[in-house]
Amino acid sequence: MAPLSDATTYGKVAPFGRAETEVSPAPTMSRAKSLAQLEAAEEAHANDPERADMLRRARIFKTGWLELAEALVRVRKSRSFAAWGYETFEDYTKKELRLRQETVDKLTGSFLFLKERAPDVMDRDGVTQKIPSYESVDFLRRAEERNDAPREVIDEIREKVLEHPVSMPTLSKHFAPRVFPPTDDERVAKEKVALKGAAERLRDVIAESRSAPLNAASELTMAIERFLAALEVGE
Repeated sequence: MAPLSDATTYGKVAPFGRAETEVSPAPTMSRAKSLAQLEAAEEAHANDPERADMLRRARIFKTGWLELAEALVRVRKSRSFAAWGYETFEDYTKKELRLRQETVDKLTGSFLFLKERAPDVMDRDGVTQKIPSYESVDFLRRAEERNDAPREVIDEIREKVLEHPVSMPTLSKHFAPRVFPPTDDERVAKEKVALKGAAERLRDVIAESRSAPLNAASELTMAIERFLAALEVGE
C-alpha cells in the first residue's frame, strides 16, 4: 500500500479515507537536519567530554524509538543477524538487544504503520512537534485493524495519537473499552483478581489489628481463606 501522502499534512493528519483541507505550517527544521546538526556539534566539542555527552544525550532523546525501530526493520529484512551468529531475528533481539518479543513487534509494527499511513510524523524533530510513543501508535494500528470499531472513534484516536499525542494510560483509559471490549472470560478473570486482592487485604488488616475481637477475627480469617480457596478453583 502506497503512503497516503495526499491525506496527510504537516501537523495535521487526516482520518483514513477523508481528505484534510486544513494545512498547518511545516516544521522549521526536519528531524534529520536537526539530528545532523547535533551530531556535528558533538564531534566539534569532542575535547569537552561533558559538553559532548550532553549533545549525545539530546540526540538520543530526539530520535526516541524511531531510530531503533527503523534499524530493527532493516536488520530483519537484510538478515544481518545471521552473520552475527544468530539463527533467527527473535534470538538476536532477545539475547543481544535484551528486548522482549512483544516490544519488538510493537516497535516494528508501529514504525511500518507510520511509514505507510502517516509518513510526515516521522519527519518531526521531537521538540517543536511531538513524536507519539510506539505504544500509542501500536494502539492506533490495532484499532484500525478492527472492522467493528466505530469510524468516529477511530478518527478520534488518530487525533489523540498523531495530531495531539496523549499518554498511553490516557489513551487506553478513554478508548480501550470502546475498541477492545473485554471478552466474558477476560471480565471474569479481572473480577477474580480484584476479589482476591480485596480479600487478601482484609485478611492482612485483621491479622495486624489489635482491636478486632479475637473469636470474630479468627472466624472471619478462616472464612476468607475458604473464599480464596474457592476462588482459586472457580467454585
